[in-house]
Amino acid sequence: MARLKARGLLLEPENVRRARLARKRKRNPRYATKMPRGYRVEAPGDLVQADTLRLSLLPNEERFHFSAWDKLTRFVGMKVYKRQTSTAAADFLYHLRTKFPFPIKAIQIDGGSEFMDQFEEAGEGAEILLFQNPPRQPELNGGVERSNRTHREEFYEVQDVSLNLEEHNQQLARYEYDHNHIRPHWALELKTPFEYYLQWKKIHKAKVSLMS
Repeated sequence: MARLKARGLLLEPENVRRARLARKRKRNPRYATKMPRGYRVEAPGDLVQADTLRLSLLPNEERFHFSAWDKLTRFVGMKVYKRQTSTAAADFLYHLRTKFPFPIKAIQIDGGSEFMDQFEEAGEGAEILLFQNPPRQPELNGGVERSNRTHREEFYEVQDVSLNLEEHNQQLARYEYDHNHIRPHWALELKTPFEYYLQWKKIHKAKVSLMS
C-alpha cells in the first residue's frame, strides 16, 4: 500500500484526508486570530500593522522590506532581508521591540507564510496579540500599505540603495529615524510621531493623576 501511495495509484478518500488535516490543526492551533469586533485603539502600540514589500534592486537581486506602522502615532519600523521567511519576520519583531518607544500590544498581519511559525512563536513568547486579516482584504492593513508606498517613493525611488545588505539596512535606519523624529506629519498636527507620542504620554499621565 505504501508503494502504491508513493506512485499515486492509491489515493486517500477525501473525508479521510480532511479528518487528518483537522486533527493536525487541532494539535497545532494557530496563535494568530481574527481581530475581535469592536477592538479599540486607545494607546500607542494597541495596534501595529505589519507587511512586506518585495524589492528588485537588480534583475538577479531581490530583497524583502519588512515594515510596521503604529495606528495611533504613525511611528514606523523597517528592516530589509534577503528572504521572506518566518525567521526573518521573527527577527523583525525583535527589531520593532527595540526600536519602538512604547510596548507593542497587538500586531495586525495578512495571511503571508512569513507571519506564521517562528513569527507566531516570537509573538506568543512576547505576549503580543496577533490579528490575522481575512483573505483578499488588503484594505484592512491600509495604514502600513500607504506607509510602504511612501517608503518606495521617498526612499527607494530617490536613494542610491547599496547592494550590500548591511549598508542597505544602515541607510534604512537613517530614513526610519528621519520619519519618526525629524519629519512633521500633517495627520499628527505637524508633529513628528515621537513628539506625538510624548504629547499623548503627558496627557495620559495627567488624566491618570486626576482619576487617582
